[in-house]
Amino acid sequence: MRPPASSFRITALPALFMIANAATATAAPSPAQAPNPAFQRCLAAMQPLAAARGIDAATFARYTAGLQPDPTVLPLLDAQPEFTTPIWDYLAGLVDDQRVADGRAMLATHRALLARLQGEYGVDPETVVAVWGVESDYGRITGKRPLRVSLATLACEGRRREFFRGEFLALLSLLQSGDLTDPDLTGSWAGAFGQTQFIPTTYARIAVDGDGDGRRDLVGSIPDALASTANYLQRAGWRSGEPWGYEVKLPAGFDAALAGRTARRPLSDWVARGIVRVDGSAIAPSDARSALLLPAGREGPAFLVFRNYDAIHSYNAAESYALAITTLADRLRGGEGVVARWPTDDPGLSRAQRKELQALLLARGHDIGAADGMVGNATRRAIAIEQQRLGQQPADGRAGHRILDALRTAAPAPAAPLPASTAFALPAGYPALLQSPSPTTARTVKNMHDIPGLTVGTFQGLDALLVDTPLGKAAVSLFGGQLVSWTPAGQEDVFWLSPLRADLPTPIRGGTPVCWPYFSRQGQSDAVPAHGFVRTLPWQLAAARREADGTMVLELEPPPLQELALNLRMQLHIGRSLEQRLVTTNTGNQPLRFTEALHNYFRVGDVEGVRIEGLDGLVFLDKNDGGSRHLQQGDWTLHDPRDPGRADRLFPGAGGRYRLVDPGLARSIALEVEDGRTAIVWNPGEAAAARMADVGAHWRHFVCLEAGNAGPDVVDLPPGATHTLTQKITVTPL
Repeated sequence: MRPPASSFRITALPALFMIANAATATAAPSPAQAPNPAFQRCLAAMQPLAAARGIDAATFARYTAGLQPDPTVLPLLDAQPEFTTPIWDYLAGLVDDQRVADGRAMLATHRALLARLQGEYGVDPETVVAVWGVESDYGRITGKRPLRVSLATLACEGRRREFFRGEFLALLSLLQSGDLTDPDLTGSWAGAFGQTQFIPTTYARIAVDGDGDGRRDLVGSIPDALASTANYLQRAGWRSGEPWGYEVKLPAGFDAALAGRTARRPLSDWVARGIVRVDGSAIAPSDARSALLLPAGREGPAFLVFRNYDAIHSYNAAESYALAITTLADRLRGGEGVVARWPTDDPGLSRAQRKELQALLLARGHDIGAADGMVGNATRRAIAIEQQRLGQQPADGRAGHRILDALRTAAPAPAAPLPASTAFALPAGYPALLQSPSPTTARTVKNMHDIPGLTVGTFQGLDALLVDTPLGKAAVSLFGGQLVSWTPAGQEDVFWLSPLRADLPTPIRGGTPVCWPYFSRQGQSDAVPAHGFVRTLPWQLAAARREADGTMVLELEPPPLQELALNLRMQLHIGRSLEQRLVTTNTGNQPLRFTEALHNYFRVGDVEGVRIEGLDGLVFLDKNDGGSRHLQQGDWTLHDPRDPGRADRLFPGAGGRYRLVDPGLARSIALEVEDGRTAIVWNPGEAAAARMADVGAHWRHFVCLEAGNAGPDVVDLPPGATHTLTQKITVTPL
């Protein structure tokens, strides 16, 4: 809840969530900045005020020690989107199909809780859930700014210091009382925080214990957050069983000067003036006090609102905010939302449409970061460039339907040229190393140190390190240093290994091949093998240990390659999850560029039934289409109408968090990647697999979801520097 207009108009998450520049929204003061004497004097002057509120000296000293001001919050006082953003843009992003679908899921998930709250407070479930959805996207986005820093800054600098001083001291009181336990709690720039974004004074006054655990925890407890929201609305005058209002249609020549939230009239008066419902049906006259809202003027949608609208409006005193809550609540009840058209020829975009627009900009070579739906300065600059190119006026950088529709129909972006400077010559002595490794070596045996659960043996005919602990089993082939099996305790093998595998030294099809120092033939001549040198060489165990929880840690390395000033070492952490790291060091005296991939073959029940989450809205380079750029729409499946039945897609700048959902084996596989900017998805499909001797009819039982740096995502490594590509794999039953 934000303070009413009579005290100060503030917005919390919608400012960050809708349109704010990401850098501005999440900025925090540098820990290295010099002490600010004026700020320290301001904090010291607040100690007597804190004592008067019951905050003891030790608590005050603890929570103010080391605080430094964050000047980036000050401009946000005058940049609140409820008052600066056109309402059609504001509602388009906050009341979209995704938020409606998620809200309906929350209604079903928390049905019993919401029914209980309706009985206690009289507020219907749809309104409570709508507040939750608008304030924090159902708890997903609660703000990233350290609350103590933001509120202390606003208490000492800028306008409305007295107001923010009260909020800062209220926050310290909540920390002292134990309602809040994390002194580094984050929230909005203005101090709102938690699932439904209460400011500290409102938290202290209104928050309730909804789950009966003795604490009022609006951060971690959904029952507490929703109960507190219902309590707030009830205390703001909510009347059970009454509507907030509804959309209406005005008669010709209606006097728009009669509109305004505080210009109350009996409903019968509006009826007498010719106002009807938006569908043209008559309104039953009554003495109910109501007001007419024209948020976009006489030519836009019109609404009659009642007492319950005022209760919602008090949560954050802005018409656009209150209409977002009421419109979302109506859609959660099955309504269609606002019917009349807004007075614009360039309507606003939903979050999905903003992501699509950003992906189209990325496909055209604009460096705007990820397609995350947050329209910041970089996105606006790119839009302005495209508006100029297309002859759209004004070229104002506005993210609307006009530019989105134009880019949808524009000629496809050309294929991106791949860097040629990653080319490598075949190292001297490499051909001599192309032989099946011996079953064991003295060095490998020496480095095993008689570790329980680690032996050398064979796995499906491959000489391998074998791991067998209570946490699961694994096999790592010494040929190629290749993980070929990982079976967590109580589960099936995570990886697919071809039953048609050719004899060595043919590369092993399956598991996790290590592609290094290049992926595919990017910039390479036909004189070198595809996918790097090391996947067909004998590797050695360099070190091994077993951690206290049973996790086995292995370090392996390929043989040194002459004339290659890059050194590779691989680390494997095999436990409840699997963590794999490729550590590359530039041992030369010149900068080097390379690419790499961990080519995971995940075992699935039937590839035609799986989906991969985390790729929606990203641009991919399609090797089945000559490397042309396209937009991923929705989760990846093998039934994509753009390229059905097969996939060979490289997603540059993908982000690093993906989820493979496999109904056939009733499990999901989460893949988290660090310092790997590229995701690769591959399955040959039936026709191509029939031509592959080591795949054939088995194409249905795997999908490759790979972590890497490839395509345009090359790694530039200075002399003496190290780069680590990390992937973590976790398996969860469905």
